[in-house]
Amino acid sequence: LALVPYWAVWPFETIVIPRRHVLRLPDLNDKERVALADILKRLLTKYDNLFEIEFPYSMGWHGAPFGDEDYQHWQLHAHFYPPLLRSATVRKWLVGYEMLAEAQRDLTAEQAAERLRNLSETHFRAR
Repeated sequence: LALVPYWAVWPFETIVIPRRHVLRLPDLNDKERVALADILKRLLTKYDNLFEIEFPYSMGWHGAPFGDEDYQHWQLHAHFYPPLLRSATVRKWLVGYEMLAEAQRDLTAEQAAERLRNLSETHFRAR
């Protein structure tokens, strides 16, 4: 599942999360691994299609630590932080106020989600 969180700071920030409670990447079953590959391909294609460029982003996974403790409160998820704002050349920069107080949104999470949702799943170079 890919979603734009309501607390997103970056204009087209997304989270990828399994549909069921999963602690770590190795815990995904074969069907979920295929679904993960599919959602990543679809999301990254939509990112590229947004401004018809190879869309830059930072991405990272959060999963439960390994060990003997109870980590059932953890949920595997990935964050995508793309810096582009209005076009291929306009980037979002965090300023002091945003880093120290509250992030300023240039568009709402709902607007970002709608724009991404409405993009083609065919890569712009394949059209």
